[in-house]
Amino acid sequence: MDYKYPQIHEVANILKEPARIEQDGRSILRAPELNSLFSELKNLGSEDKSAFGKEVNDLKNELNQILNSIDDKATELPPIDVTAPIDKNVKSDKHPRLLTSSHGSMHPLMTELDKIIDIFYRMGFTAFESRQIDDDFHMFESLNFPLGHPARDDYDTFMTTNGLIAPAHTSTMQNRILVEGKASLEKGTPIASVIPGRVFRNEDVDARHGHTFVQLEGVYVDKDINTGHLISTFKTFLEEYYGQDMDLVLQPFYFPFTEPSFEFVLSCPFCQKKGCSVCSYSGWIELGGCGMIHPNVLKMAGIDSNTYTGFAWGFGVDRLVMMKHGIEDIRHFMAGKLEFLRQFS
Repeated sequence: MDYKYPQIHEVANILKEPARIEQDGRSILRAPELNSLFSELKNLGSEDKSAFGKEVNDLKNELNQILNSIDDKATELPPIDVTAPIDKNVKSDKHPRLLTSSHGSMHPLMTELDKIIDIFYRMGFTAFESRQIDDDFHMFESLNFPLGHPARDDYDTFMTTNGLIAPAHTSTMQNRILVEGKASLEKGTPIASVIPGRVFRNEDVDARHGHTFVQLEGVYVDKDINTGHLISTFKTFLEEYYGQDMDLVLQPFYFPFTEPSFEFVLSCPFCQKKGCSVCSYSGWIELGGCGMIHPNVLKMAGIDSNTYTGFAWGFGVDRLVMMKHGIEDIRHFMAGKLEFLRQFS
């Protein structure tokens, strides 16, 4: 930048070069040469004072720009090439030994989920994976939760700023499955699906509760379906999964999307109803919710509720696996502790 006044031009030549190498920029901006220019203002006439003051400020701004450019360069870091973790000049015999895939294994939840889905496959069900982000319609409205319904409060979950929802249950897929299966249903093929997926709850985390866990939903719709079909289906699955005879009891409950609604309680597989620490010495373990699909849910999918009926259930896979392997704390599944995971590898 060129300066009209020779004394400003001289100070600019004195300070610019040191500013390019100066570690502490404050010392340049406080230099006596620069301060002397401000002192000269009082000696100038009114005509020159404004123009002289503007040039002094221009010089100060130029010095600031030089100092800021040095700071920007100092904070720049070289890019990291994630595709090349080893320097290309390092000889191959000097490369670090990388972990092979043989050191990894499936997570115990995924291993058990495969077994669970396989049982349902053999029972005639197909599987649809749930979504990890969804909308209000599939989370609530399609499941007989009208806007403002108090039961929505029981499904407190996480929401994005634009109104999308981290599902609190895999029932968010129910309307999609019913709509997709309607044509086949009318041709005589029942809707029989299971829905595995992660769900999210705004919950206090402890040994039996987590904010994120894996749930499995089941849906079955056909003509003349009743609660007896629900009980026999789920009892067959549990006995196959645990490899022993089990008793299953339904307790009345309330869900907006089923009517009647139940919680299912099974006999403790560890003590055969004698009472132990796993079942809190009651002999029974609460596993999940179920019921006959509400007519309003069928109607939302365009299915005639006077012709077709069905049942649905949902349970936490984490809890099922905990009971099978005697795991005392649900937090182990998400902790990433190798000593825990290696027990299932």
